[in-house]
Amino acid sequence: MPAAAPATSRNLISAPPGEDEQVEIYRAIAKALDGRPLTVRTLDIGGDKPAPYLPFPPEENPALGLRGVRVSLWRPDLLATQLRAILRGVPSTQCRIMVPMIASLSELRQVRAILNEARAALGMSDPVPLGIMVETPAAAMTADRLAAEADFFSVGTNDLTQYALARDRGHAGLAAQFDALHPAVLRLIAATVEGARRHHRPVAVCGGLAFDPAAAPILLGLGVRDLSGPAGQVADIKAVLRDVTLQDCEALASKALEAESAAAVRALARHRGD
Repeated sequence: MPAAAPATSRNLISAPPGEDEQVEIYRAIAKALDGRPLTVRTLDIGGDKPAPYLPFPPEENPALGLRGVRVSLWRPDLLATQLRAILRGVPSTQCRIMVPMIASLSELRQVRAILNEARAALGMSDPVPLGIMVETPAAAMTADRLAAEADFFSVGTNDLTQYALARDRGHAGLAAQFDALHPAVLRLIAATVEGARRHHRPVAVCGGLAFDPAAAPILLGLGVRDLSGPAGQVADIKAVLRDVTLQDCEALASKALEAESAAAVRALARHRGD
């Protein structure tokens, strides 16, 4: 969900952004991109991402409770408003919509049904790509099924690591052990790429791993072709990838999948040219 416009009549604490307000924001972003693709993520709150206008019922474990798409399906009115705003604000030739925290085909189908209702209400016939964030082990391990209906994947490595390693990403005492280059995480990414390949779906990677110089050649070797991260780090990643061949990356990725720990993977990355 976009940040609220600075001057509105609504109560910023008790009310979510309205449809027209969102349309203005999406339209401005689309115009700034001058026709380049714009991927809009649907409402991604809950857990470590609260929203003042949407109080959640008490949860013993928010990280496993109402998060991402679960919030949207709990409050489909908010999702429908956002989808209509996206469709109104972003030209169909430029627009891509991405759904966070998907864990099942049923969730994707429910979102697509609401998207189709919004398209029908606006008299739109052009298709709009609908993709998913792969942030749960369930999504990674069923990527072949999801790819039959999702138009693209983006692997969210921060949450995927949290759930794969059963370590809270915000826990200061566990920060040293929170490493997305753990072989288990890499195997989930490999499974995602393989599942997507069966249906010719593109796979991007975002989160901390996407712009980790040690990870970039490994991700390339796993079959990832798009990395999403801060613009200021693009040059560093390009510099790393200029020094390797695809064959080098594939060999490194193969070794990384068989490593015993994240530390061992990082050692392989450091010595890849030896």
